[in-house]
Amino acid sequence: MTRVFVFTNHKGGVGKSTSATNLAYGISALLRQMNAPNCHVLLIDTDQQRHATLVTTGSNNYDHARSLYAVVMAERRLAAQTLMDSIIPSQWDEYLHVLPASKSLEQAERELSGVAGAPYRLAEPLSKVASQYAAVVIDTHPSFSLMTEMALLAATDAIVPAEPRYLETVGLLSVIEKIAEIRDGWRHPNLRISGLLVTKMDRRIRGHRHLLDELSTHPQLGKLLLGVIPANEAVSYAHSQHQSLFGYDPKATASQAYARVAATLSRLISRDRI
Repeated sequence: MTRVFVFTNHKGGVGKSTSATNLAYGISALLRQMNAPNCHVLLIDTDQQRHATLVTTGSNNYDHARSLYAVVMAERRLAAQTLMDSIIPSQWDEYLHVLPASKSLEQAERELSGVAGAPYRLAEPLSKVASQYAAVVIDTHPSFSLMTEMALLAATDAIVPAEPRYLETVGLLSVIEKIAEIRDGWRHPNLRISGLLVTKMDRRIRGHRHLLDELSTHPQLGKLLLGVIPANEAVSYAHSQHQSLFGYDPKATASQAYARVAATLSRLISRDRI
């Protein structure tokens, strides 16, 4: 089974799009270094804000016909082919493909509200084409909306990015509980909560260090800590130039931290294929 990593949190500005895009690229690059037989990675943008789409393709102006909107609104028998027809190459790397978001996704949520089986409108077509990719990475809107439910039901692994100021135990546990509710309520047992990713970490700030220490020693959350990404101005510069962190400055501290997380995820993917 192809690993499908979904990055989700109900708070905005915590680095979901930065993490999803750079880890999608990083996984593909590392798989090539490992001489994996399949190094292609698909990035799916389910957020109507379209940040992941913009930074990886150079545009966020994708219409109804060639975007995620077309996939979730397609007839069931046509959805898989519509998905394949909507995928475009990224500007970052030939092995990274993108299923772009469109500004119409909010409209899609309204139109699909109450429609039977609506939360599976991404999972079903993706299941028919995912084997063509070594991994799939999904970026989500900062809420547990219908589009986020679709993303979670299409995923095998949920990863929760969070800033140090949002590392309070109660808040993180509520996110994890919500993911579990969607998994159990929609009977999707293959979905694992596979990691917490601390982003924008500034070790000069005492409060950041304190909250990270609390997280690391927490009996439940500490086991989920996947990586710590330092605050780094290279992130905003790379975004403004529609580049990956690795392409903009591979020696930046954030690039090196994302590379370590990508290595962990790549090992999971390689292990699955042995």
